[in-house]
Amino acid sequence: MKFFDNGDALTEPRGFFCSGVHCDVKGKHDGKLDLGIIYSKKPCSVAGVFTTNDVKAAPVLYCESLINDETTACHAIIANSGNANACTGRQGEIDTKKMASEVARHFNIHSKEVLVCSTGRIGEVLPMSRITAGIRDASEDIIQEYDGAKAFQEAILTSDTCTKSCSVKIPASVGEITIGGVVKGAGMIEPNMATMLAFLTTDLDATNTELQSILVDAVNKSFNRITIDGDMSTNDTVLLMANGNSGIQFHKESKKFQQSFIKAVESVCAALAKKCVSDGEKVTKFVRMKVIGAKTTEDADKVARSIANSLLVKSSWYGSDPNWGRIVDAAGYAKIGMDFDKVDLDYDDIPALDKGEPIIGNKSQWKEVVSAKEFTITLNLNMGKAAGEIWSNDLSEEYVNFNKSE
Repeated sequence: MKFFDNGDALTEPRGFFCSGVHCDVKGKHDGKLDLGIIYSKKPCSVAGVFTTNDVKAAPVLYCESLINDETTACHAIIANSGNANACTGRQGEIDTKKMASEVARHFNIHSKEVLVCSTGRIGEVLPMSRITAGIRDASEDIIQEYDGAKAFQEAILTSDTCTKSCSVKIPASVGEITIGGVVKGAGMIEPNMATMLAFLTTDLDATNTELQSILVDAVNKSFNRITIDGDMSTNDTVLLMANGNSGIQFHKESKKFQQSFIKAVESVCAALAKKCVSDGEKVTKFVRMKVIGAKTTEDADKVARSIANSLLVKSSWYGSDPNWGRIVDAAGYAKIGMDFDKVDLDYDDIPALDKGEPIIGNKSQWKEVVSAKEFTITLNLNMGKAAGEIWSNDLSEEYVNFNKSE
């Protein structure tokens, strides 16, 4: 497996085209790219994972209805930033279908072969006259085979400071296949995803059922391990399209190849998830919160999330303060029956607690660890053999200033 960081990503698998245009979704006349299309002339198998929020945006409900049909084939994804089309009632549903039908009209395909994604502010209807004009321009760029991979990445950004992409190549029995992925997301990021859109393309030939199983597992090992601010959004979507342009069929390849493909999808998702955390709104640190020695995986995940979402813990990380007291307090209110007298805690490989007893002599080393831009905290409950891990970051005053109004 060959891994490539950044790059065009989505158009590296054969037969995919992208575009990104400015259609002034927010009405600011700032020239920002805010609408993009991914397109394959050949119909694609497709898989999707979506937000678990009870309040789901119109595009999420629309995509879910299509993905739930195992016979669904997809040619295109249309995505806009600047407006989430969430909590917009019947008009939101109408506008979502209009976006799909406009893309379909330009490419002479069926509207049910177009998936729709939106991200941005909640509770405002889309400016459809500008959206339809943008779809026209974005479609024309693809028809002219304009190289719009980078433009698409820019078009889906909101509060992100940079584009995020990667790709993987895997050898097969004959030739190779490619997987490309991009993601946007910097705030309202919490396991089971959040204001995050992720798109993966591959030129492998695989069924919807095969892709769905692989994608769900990959998301659980990556995007569902991240938290930035503990807020879950209405629009989270991860989509995987496979057009088969490589001529390589998943079910006809060896078990070794199939496992390599599964690992590659997991690697792409993990890399993109980490990029989200590292680009969190006004964050300065990337923290791996590992919990081991739990009775069950569910207990381990619950403790790790409880710690990673604690505002007191995240504030201490920002201040480079190795405040293990806040960590074990947050672990305790996860209420999984933790016995503090059994607990070990390490900052990277520096012990802080040994069976509940602080290793005071290491205090200066704890401080050195949490002063770094990236570090790992490992909490051993010594109650069992299960483990869990969450990827998180710190909380700064700049985050509050950035989010106190829109």
